[in-house]
Amino acid sequence: MRKIIISGAFLLALAVFCILRFHSRTAETGHSSHSVVDKQTYIAGSNDRQVDGVPVIADAHTFVTGRSAVSFGMPEDKITRNHSSNTDIPVGDNGGQSIAGVSNPPARMIVAPAHGGRNHPTDGGMAQASDQETVGAGASQHGSSELPIIPSAPEQGGDLPVVGSYENLKSLLEEASSTEDYVGGVFLSGLPQVTVATALGGQMLEQKSGNDTAGSMDYSGTNVQVEGVDEADIVKTDGTYIYQVNREKVVIVKALHPKKMEIIAVLNNSDKNFIPREVYVDRNHLVVIGSTGRSWDYPYNNRLAVMIMPSCWYYPREMVKAVVYNIEDKSNIEQVRELELNGSYVSSRKVGQSLYMIARKNLYFYRGFEIDEPKPLYYDSAIGDDFTEIDYRNIRYFPGFADSSYLIVAGFSLDRPDEPASVSSYLGSGQNIYASTQNLYVAVSSYRQTFIRLGSAIKKSPSSDMGRTRIYKFGMDEGRLTYIAVGKAPGTMLNQFSMDEHGEYFRIATTTHGNVWRSNGSTSKSNVYIFDRDMNIVGKVEGIAPGENMYSVRFVGDRGYMVTFKTVDPFFVLDLKDPRNPAILGELKIPGYSNYLHPYDENHIIGFGKDTVEVRGTAYYLGMKMALFDVSDVANPVEMFSEKIGDRGTDSELLRTHKALLFSKEKNLLAFPVRIMEVNESVSQTERNILEYGRFAFQGAYVYDIDLRRGFSRKGSITHLASEDYPDADNYWYGSGKDIERIIYIGDTLYTLSKGMIKANSLKDLREMNSLEIK
Repeated sequence: MRKIIISGAFLLALAVFCILRFHSRTAETGHSSHSVVDKQTYIAGSNDRQVDGVPVIADAHTFVTGRSAVSFGMPEDKITRNHSSNTDIPVGDNGGQSIAGVSNPPARMIVAPAHGGRNHPTDGGMAQASDQETVGAGASQHGSSELPIIPSAPEQGGDLPVVGSYENLKSLLEEASSTEDYVGGVFLSGLPQVTVATALGGQMLEQKSGNDTAGSMDYSGTNVQVEGVDEADIVKTDGTYIYQVNREKVVIVKALHPKKMEIIAVLNNSDKNFIPREVYVDRNHLVVIGSTGRSWDYPYNNRLAVMIMPSCWYYPREMVKAVVYNIEDKSNIEQVRELELNGSYVSSRKVGQSLYMIARKNLYFYRGFEIDEPKPLYYDSAIGDDFTEIDYRNIRYFPGFADSSYLIVAGFSLDRPDEPASVSSYLGSGQNIYASTQNLYVAVSSYRQTFIRLGSAIKKSPSSDMGRTRIYKFGMDEGRLTYIAVGKAPGTMLNQFSMDEHGEYFRIATTTHGNVWRSNGSTSKSNVYIFDRDMNIVGKVEGIAPGENMYSVRFVGDRGYMVTFKTVDPFFVLDLKDPRNPAILGELKIPGYSNYLHPYDENHIIGFGKDTVEVRGTAYYLGMKMALFDVSDVANPVEMFSEKIGDRGTDSELLRTHKALLFSKEKNLLAFPVRIMEVNESVSQTERNILEYGRFAFQGAYVYDIDLRRGFSRKGSITHLASEDYPDADNYWYGSGKDIERIIYIGDTLYTLSKGMIKANSLKDLREMNSLEIK
């Protein structure tokens, strides 16, 4: 194809011409022409089908890949691949025309190496060779004749497009690599561990035991976000036994009678590479989820010809593994199932007896080279002893994806261990995942800088994307997923609490990023968008707290709560009762900020975060802070009570994961692990630097009584450290295993758990009743 340097004005004119031309094209009688901007080409006729690969526009023609002949009805055995030139069709120069091996006899049509090193015939020629009517493709909205048309996901209903083939996988990855993508504010190559969200549903569940030996005794469950959707954690209890992930093993402790605590089982998986991370527990099952690695003989694929390599090497393959045990008989715990997914652990959810496990497999793609491990694998003991490879025909993709990786979702029933798992794979993984009892939402927030090709030169697009989020909605049914729709929102998400499903509506909070110190249109702002069941935006509140960054958000029923921060903490109350007309009801400005918001009841919210101080216009964090907000008068929220803990440097796992919180409104109980740093009190206040970091003073559990009359009343503290541990514990990297990680209760006993010990204290007065050392 001729290389032509085109001026900006001509580019714009050409784009307008292409749009008009392609949208005016019609089919013959009895057929319809389907032309859509920025979507894949569809053939004309009553049965539209998606074309393989991404169409491109060049020289006033629409070009598709050679393998698109399959979508036009051509049998695969009629398509010839030229391996020596890495093209889909053999090309021979014939006065501007080419012979394309997509039919028998080969068709004569215009063929151009239009994009990604793959030769592309015209869509009209391809249709004619396949005995189909011609069809128009939408012109690129970016104004470049060589810019690829990026397909969009079906707006609602139907399935996501299929990868289909290795060649199309490479084409899709080439399209993705034509942009610089930043996910969560981090360049893609340095993507942090993906986090997962679940539906928000108010308070921590007060679970009742399903184990007859526990009788009617109550016990604490994991601080989950929606009733009926369980989340895995490092500690679980069923009211009689405690199950703890402890280094490379799972420890089971009989704890119903605290003075008789004993370890009754230690589970070490036969896979020596298996590292447990989280567990689920119900009456009959214990599920241990963790990571493992396998070494495989992997052939050298000549990716770098200049290197001298053996013909094969042992290639470590990262796997996520779930091991299911039958625990009805604690004296004879039996392993009943294993499932492994190829990739790193994202998260999991348990709805009834259905378990969903989610993994993310990176694809290491470099232009001009083959892809290592292009297909994801999984192992299911219900199928057999071998790994199953997911074929390209069964891999779907999120069009416009920003992450070159696979999202792999597996679902299976715990009470049917012999039934194969339902495994789905999607190209373009999610950053956050939210699950209600019926739907799964995969959200991807990213920044994108687009590149355009001008002749032989590659230029950055003058427009800058300040962040966007796509949300893919799937229906869940006993481990099976069905794609429903996609929604789009400006801005990026903060974390899992940015999403919520309420009735038929989905809500999301985002931030459109800018400079927090500017006051013009490019400053950062927070927003809330409400979607209907088909993921169309029906209501929104935009431009919340210009110049502030969002620090926490929580949706509870018909309200939303948001904390933003720059130098003070604006606490916003949002009215979401009418999804089509959401509004800000009230605002409160106080020092400090909240990282996590937890509902006390329908009119009161607890915030956990940091105290702050402003010095010469800049805010600095100090110790930890708790606040109890009264939102009874939604127009005038009030901070009823606050509690400051420690000095600068004080920290808690609760500020990073909600699972570290123990809360029971009925018991007026609030507890969490904390590491206290204190400044030497002997130094006079005039000499004391308010920004001075404290020295280590305590690690353990802080336990509070909480009510609306007195607020926070510290009941006491529990530690697993002995006096001789304190000199070493002053080091943040101290690894004795005595740091308390979780706090639970069974009946009237409070249990604190570290890697080295379980300690039982009276819930009434925190009197120590027993301790059990774990080696």
